[in-house]
Amino acid sequence: MPVLVASDLDRTLIYSSAALALTMPDARAPRLLCVEVHESRPLSYMTETAAQLLTELGDAAVFVPTTTRTRKQYQRINLPGPQPAFAICANGGHLLVDGVTDTDWHARVLTRLADECAPLGEVQEQLTRTADPVWLRKQRVAEDLFAYLVVERELLPPDWVKEFAAWAENRGWTVSLQGRKLYAVPKPLTKSAAVHEVARRTGAELTLAAGDSLLDADLLLAADRGWRPGHGELAETEWQAPRISALPERGVLAGERILREFLRGARQQCP
Repeated sequence: MPVLVASDLDRTLIYSSAALALTMPDARAPRLLCVEVHESRPLSYMTETAAQLLTELGDAAVFVPTTTRTRKQYQRINLPGPQPAFAICANGGHLLVDGVTDTDWHARVLTRLADECAPLGEVQEQLTRTADPVWLRKQRVAEDLFAYLVVERELLPPDWVKEFAAWAENRGWTVSLQGRKLYAVPKPLTKSAAVHEVARRTGAELTLAAGDSLLDADLLLAADRGWRPGHGELAETEWQAPRISALPERGVLAGERILREFLRGARQQCP
């Protein structure tokens, strides 16, 4: 039976230049491979060693990129290794099969959102009414499913985040602050639901997962084994759960360690 490996991407497997956390002397820094270009500029990286590990993982397991990115944002990433047969975008709102959206899955997601949480428009209105231009840089809607803000983190009042999170919680939404982005995501919109669907289709009997943010918590809890890096929202809150390993590595070297753990777990299951 195949092993399914579902991994968050940003700040888990791939890293912007600001998130690399290269604390070693320059002469000892790892060689990096650019895996994303945006507007003709390099944007995201992994180590060359991580790229080799991911290539090996693609042959040892069903690797499923599992991201909050929109489909357009995901499709500009050029990961090494075999092209994934499945990918999860928009925090579970879209399931891509050979690069194409599964419309039946998306319809099921929309039905759940309509039944179980406040509409996106209500959340947008609250954000527009309460966000302060002093710290707000952009307000965006992703795939007509959830909203996010780009903020000046050092100017963002913690009290505003807490108050908005409490308001959203009462309406069936989750708030997650990741770097300069603050996400408002419907609770029924989860990575884990989409991963369960992929596991059902592939017949996988073991699921491995990794992620760094609050939006990855459900994914980690749904896996048989999971890993979180030493940075990010989950590390900052010291989030722990059974079968979840908290790694000490931070930045791009954490991505390399996570891939080593994935590969070891897949090979132990399928020698």
